Amino acid sequence: METTKKKTGLYWILFLLSVAVFFGVLFSPVGNYCSMVLPFNCTLLAMALDLM
Repeated sequence: METTKKKTGLYWILFLLSVAVFFGVLFSPVGNYCSMVLPFNCTLLAMALDLM
């Protein structure tokens, strides 16, 4: 079975951006909505690690 290297650089950039947005929302006046960003963080981390 051959293994091919996938390009995950874009997913890493999007993951780091989503983490920054998470902390931006967390420390803003509407910090209660920080859990709305968590699905993006988890999905993009899984895509960056090539789990999906």
